[in-house]
Amino acid sequence: MSGKTLYDKIWDAHLVTQREDGTALIYIDRHLIHEVTSPQAFEGLRIAGRKPWRADANFATPDHNIPTTSAERRAGIDGILDPISKIQVTTLDDNCNEFGILEMNMDDIRQGIVHVVGPEQGATLPGMTMSVVIRIPRHMAHSARLRMALAPRRSNMSWRHSA
Repeated sequence: MSGKTLYDKIWDAHLVTQREDGTALIYIDRHLIHEVTSPQAFEGLRIAGRKPWRADANFATPDHNIPTTSAERRAGIDGILDPISKIQVTTLDDNCNEFGILEMNMDDIRQGIVHVVGPEQGATLPGMTMSVVIRIPRHMAHSARLRMALAPRRSNMSWRHSA
């Protein structure tokens, strides 16, 4: 019997169940949340009358709509000039407060790009499966395949059809 690859070890450690057709349900260790794609998920929880199963498995930071100039940053939320961007950031703040999710908000020195802040703050560690809702251009999809296979983009557990 040959040894297992790192991928196989992580997969096996997180596999909940696998169907005969190869579709698998894996456990997700950490959910990274940002302001653009999370409002729908929080609203879904509200509508269903549910709370996150493990609030401590979630980690949020506003990312896409945060100003980058010093003057805008000093102004805090008021420095976000675009009204839709401001709503997305304040909605993330409100949702994290309501559901007890750890957030590195706009005024937090640790705030930054969601994919960078997770590792910087020790929220993502080797061997973990992670989920963050992102939009990947088709030309980048090939480089993201392994990462996405190990970190599908759905709730606490995710289905994946093996090739």
